[in-house]
Amino acid sequence: MKPLAFRMRPKTIDDIIGQQHLVGEGKIIRRMVEAKQLSSMILYGPPGIGKTSIASAIAGSTKYAFRMLNAVTSNKKDMEIVAAEAKMSGKVVLLLDEVHRLDKGKQDFLLPHLENGSITLIGATTANPYHSINPAIRSRCQIFELEPLSIDDLKQALIRALRDTKEGFGDKNIQITDEALSHFGTGSGGDVRSALNALELAVMSTRADDSGEIRITLDVAEECLQKKSFHHDKDGDAHYDVLSGFQKSIRGSDVNAALHYLARLIEAGDLVSISRRLLVIAYEDIGLANPQAGPHTLAAIETAERIGFPEARIPLGQIVIELCLSPKSNSAYLAIDRALRDIRDGKIGDVPKHLKDAHYKGASELGRGIEYLYPHDYENGWVKQQYLPDRIKNSTYYEPKQTGKYEKAAAEVYERLMRGQRGGK
Repeated sequence: MKPLAFRMRPKTIDDIIGQQHLVGEGKIIRRMVEAKQLSSMILYGPPGIGKTSIASAIAGSTKYAFRMLNAVTSNKKDMEIVAAEAKMSGKVVLLLDEVHRLDKGKQDFLLPHLENGSITLIGATTANPYHSINPAIRSRCQIFELEPLSIDDLKQALIRALRDTKEGFGDKNIQITDEALSHFGTGSGGDVRSALNALELAVMSTRADDSGEIRITLDVAEECLQKKSFHHDKDGDAHYDVLSGFQKSIRGSDVNAALHYLARLIEAGDLVSISRRLLVIAYEDIGLANPQAGPHTLAAIETAERIGFPEARIPLGQIVIELCLSPKSNSAYLAIDRALRDIRDGKIGDVPKHLKDAHYKGASELGRGIEYLYPHDYENGWVKQQYLPDRIKNSTYYEPKQTGKYEKAAAEVYERLMRGQRGGK
């Protein structure tokens, strides 16, 4: 018997779980399928989130012949067989796993078939194709990034498998507790294949009682997934409490508390929430006190996404410590909120005449306006003139803080410019 994850692979595009930004109503892959005008494409993202499923669903929806090869283990002879089939049938959809490992010989063989359209390539990879795939292949393909599956997506896949009478366990009397179902969803780290494999192990290894009922409890789920359940609270709201505690601990520079909450989020397998919250922290709480915090955080997240768990804990732990120990400033965050508040309160006004695009006469190659004073023509690249609308010309949004050497230096420049605008020295 084939594994449950294989049996439950979607047959058509309507069966795909998640990835609605690509296969939802009116989205690009669905449009291609409905028009039966497929382009070669590369699907990239973490393992177990549906790359192969989308490829098989595309083939199932279009009724084209579908073949699967691996760029590493399949040889040129395998590709010749696919090409011969394409010549006879007119078109073959080829899923090529690990497409970033395609060597030059196989690539040279494939290219003319991609050019004439006899083979529609769907390359699957966990690596970033912009860095890892040969430009000759990349230029002939559309590139689509798949998003990690949510816990709700994983639960939907599990419930579908439990109810499906043809390929799943719908013909068995299975009772699964909510805690066990949630554990399969949260403990598989967004990998639907892992979740389905664990469910299959649980069903096949659990003895039915005298009434024929197979009961899957949290203990069984933990054994089959080989991961302890991470409990929040009975209301299920603690996930957001942990995220809140995580951000506030970093904001408060408590390294140990921040690492504790990070560890809880890692155990929950929620890399998406960790990544989003870290980027928010870098710009909301660190801000101008340490402008490099943002790029450093993004680099750590990209590394974590590329290497995956369990190693992803290392760059995540490092950036959390760095953010905790960094100077903090929310001045930029407060500044843009003050500006937005004015806009929403109707405090707008007309753009000053000398700044309007209509005052550019094209008198010089720089396109300078008659009334506009071009700062580059003045010493230090600055000249006194009004930029805000008359109605709010004296408004102040940015209030610098003295945390971190960068913002201290920026504050000095800002104060000097403000004095100049007001006529001071």
